[in-house]
Amino acid sequence: MADFLRIRRGRIGPADVGLPTGPGARRTPGLRREELAALAGVSVDYYIRIEQGRETAPSDAVLGALARVLRLTADEHAHLLGLADQVAGRTPRRRPADARPAGPGLRLLLESVRPSPAYVLDDVNDVLAANPEGLALMPGLGDSPPGQRNTIRYTFLHAAARTLFADWGRVARNGVAHLRTAQLTAPERTAALVAELEAASGEFAALWRRHEVAAKRAGETAFRHPVIGPTTLANEVLRPVGEGQRLLIYQAPPGTAEHNALVLLAMTVEDVRTP
Repeated sequence: MADFLRIRRGRIGPADVGLPTGPGARRTPGLRREELAALAGVSVDYYIRIEQGRETAPSDAVLGALARVLRLTADEHAHLLGLADQVAGRTPRRRPADARPAGPGLRLLLESVRPSPAYVLDDVNDVLAANPEGLALMPGLGDSPPGQRNTIRYTFLHAAARTLFADWGRVARNGVAHLRTAQLTAPERTAALVAELEAASGEFAALWRRHEVAAKRAGETAFRHPVIGPTTLANEVLRPVGEGQRLLIYQAPPGTAEHNALVLLAMTVEDVRTP
């Protein structure tokens, strides 16, 4: 929590909150501690104890005031509250998710949405199940044993990902920001994956130190696929209540060039599966 607050404080300048910058260069990037404390309505000493990790039970009201001044998003505010629960030893607001296989209902959905590529992912982006088009959309993902398939590991460590994602940097940042949310729901598995990726990728390590937090939501992803060529697909994220899992589907409206590309991808999968 101390690292999160310190980094976020460094990203908000005095001018952003209506304070004068004063003469000369500032030695501290972003807001000073006393400035943040004053804007949040707490004493400087109290805020310093929070940022140094010496305050073990900051209230929701204080954290809400800090979130307001630091201009945290809803995901970042929820992350800050969850970190405070960990510091205070309180019961987590979000129940930790157990590692479990994809249920039969989600596996049936994977088949039902074909030819749309689809995956069942857990909190740390382990691929619990995927339909054939899903594995074909990310070349090389299926080469790993089922227990080692992870979309964030694929993004940073598989050579094919660098050319597959037209905006690799954006995909990488979004993946790391989503992984931050798993610190509260799957802390042990998150720590193991982070340790692996920090050791193997300096780019991942640099992004992880930024403490960006954002849950994965619907959007678009641009691909440069070796079979179907350049195409941009919408993605939808469905979260079964209480499962700790989500269904990620890439799709396109029927009759469009993008949908035709998905049909072509499905045909290549069928060609492979047919003797």
